[in-house]
Amino acid sequence: MGPSPCQHTVTPPSPHRLPGSAEPQPAPARRHVGVQPSGRAPPLRLVCSAGGRAAVEHSPHHRPGFDFSLSPPPSPHPVAVPMSRSAGDGTAALERAAAETLKRAVELDVASRFQESLVCYQEGIDLLLQVVRGTKDEAKKQRYRQKISEYMTRAEDIKKYIEKEKQDGKYHKQIRIEENATGFGYEKLFLEYLTEIVSEVWVEDPYIRSVHQLYNFLRFCEMLVKGPCKVRTIHLLTSYDEGSGRNQQTSGLEEIKQSLRNHGITLNVEFSSSIHDREIRFNNGWMIKIGRGLDYFKRPQGRFSIGYCDFDLRPCHETTVDVFHTKHTKKM
Repeated sequence: MGPSPCQHTVTPPSPHRLPGSAEPQPAPARRHVGVQPSGRAPPLRLVCSAGGRAAVEHSPHHRPGFDFSLSPPPSPHPVAVPMSRSAGDGTAALERAAAETLKRAVELDVASRFQESLVCYQEGIDLLLQVVRGTKDEAKKQRYRQKISEYMTRAEDIKKYIEKEKQDGKYHKQIRIEENATGFGYEKLFLEYLTEIVSEVWVEDPYIRSVHQLYNFLRFCEMLVKGPCKVRTIHLLTSYDEGSGRNQQTSGLEEIKQSLRNHGITLNVEFSSSIHDREIRFNNGWMIKIGRGLDYFKRPQGRFSIGYCDFDLRPCHETTVDVFHTKHTKKM
């Protein structure tokens, strides 16, 4: 029995369209599963025909579209590579993994989530290369190589677009952390931006007051000490504890300062009664704003519960993380 018609519907985003980019026109007898991504990267369309075939198409102003066969799935959904019925179990599994990864890459691309889509494109390409190595049919190898080439071209377009956004100081990435989500330790949020040239860090957070918040800041500092960067100065702007915990706050920060000094890092602490913003800046141009500041983790169930020491295993409060890249990082 042939594949059933695709039932997926993706609501097009209302993004920042490229000046002068043409609105794609719907092809006859096809239903759209998305429209163009935003920004300067060449626009894509993901379309699905009633026969169960999915295609990723570039604007007519770019290279022609290419379409991908749909494997007979238990439930209809567009995939990104032709699936072999005769391949061995290992190759078939790789094909399925490549299909899902590249499908996700296209969805993220269409949603203008370019950084995440680039990662998925790269992973999907790597999986397709493994499929090529495990395929003996030369004709099939050639088809796979063609699709790898097309995906690599798209990935390169996105990579150039991201670099241009960084250079122009316009880069923006948003991460939404859901209630009770795990896997969002500080390394997950910050490590990719701590390049070797980072030597100075600014932290603005009004709530580095109570004991657990002081530990949050300490763990952030530990990440800087372990990272590939050579941080020499950390600037902290926070607010005084308004209750009886002020002495504990100041003594805790002083202890952190002394400990950092043993690692060749200077901690400068300032207090402000009017600070509200929460942001972290590195002198390589990256700026990270977290809705809840460093204190987005939930209280552990106990001192000997999983997640007490490892923040990757600690459930989170719902919050939003915005990542920007600017030409110059302002100083306090």
